Amino acid sequence: MVEGQAGLTWERWKTLVENVERWGFAGLYRSDHFTMARPPNENSLEMVVSLTYLADHTARAQFGPLVAPVSFRDPVMLARQAAHLDALSQGRMILGVGAGWQTREHEMFGYPLLDVHARMERFTEGLQVIHALLKNDAPVSFEGNWYTLRDAQILPRPYKTKILVGGTGVTKTLPLAARYADVWNGVGIGPQRFAQLAAKLDDYLYDAGRNANAVKKTTATFLYFGRDRAALEQRVTRFRQREELREMSLDALLAKLHHDNGAVTGLTEEVIPQIRAFAEAGVSELMLQILDSDDVDGLNAFAEHVMPHFQ
Repeated sequence: MVEGQAGLTWERWKTLVENVERWGFAGLYRSDHFTMARPPNENSLEMVVSLTYLADHTARAQFGPLVAPVSFRDPVMLARQAAHLDALSQGRMILGVGAGWQTREHEMFGYPLLDVHARMERFTEGLQVIHALLKNDAPVSFEGNWYTLRDAQILPRPYKTKILVGGTGVTKTLPLAARYADVWNGVGIGPQRFAQLAAKLDDYLYDAGRNANAVKKTTATFLYFGRDRAALEQRVTRFRQREELREMSLDALLAKLHHDNGAVTGLTEEVIPQIRAFAEAGVSELMLQILDSDDVDGLNAFAEHVMPHFQ
């Protein structure tokens, strides 16, 4: 999973697309942001356009946004784009959607992020609209505070597009995933917290009249991996810009990243048991987030030394 606002360019994206299946990865996912949450601004590649290229230049890899926020993505247009990307790729599109969270990009480009209550209300309606358009063969109508449909239908049909809901909110996000999602993604959490939330999701699925296996349970967490300590130091360079982390030892910084958000960190012999812990917690698919989209050597090393342990 690539942070598309962290310096991603067409040259880098094409390299990732060209190699993702050769490396043995199951998929290639994208964040959907204009900017990072804090300066400086970096190159940023638009999500839908980049995924269209991927859909036409791969044969097996699943793909999608992790996640597209309805705060600046119109849900009707997003559903239409996803459906046609799904058709172009013969059923490999996973439409990840969220409420939006990053204040900086919304203020920069004039999109209203709203307070948390209104934001979740808008997201709930947006998710209902997307679900209605993608999962119903007949025209659909919807009347909400934020969106309206009148006998609306996206053609041609049918679509296989899966909907992913990302987030860890117990009272809001998980019930929505239980009702509308094909995939749930618990982002930025360790194995223990994942298992707790997955069990809670099963309760909500039961309440919604759905089987526990109806929703695939996945998670996304950052990867800071290197074939040696010099490569590891390169992976955490951007954190050295923060005064409080500038003088921290490499081991201490990696430990902090691992502890704070469940990031997978270290050399080959260190990351393998960390990934296994996610599998043992019930994770069906682990999306490893990378900030350095030009780290081809690191991805090659990961594919050569780590991936064979999980095939």
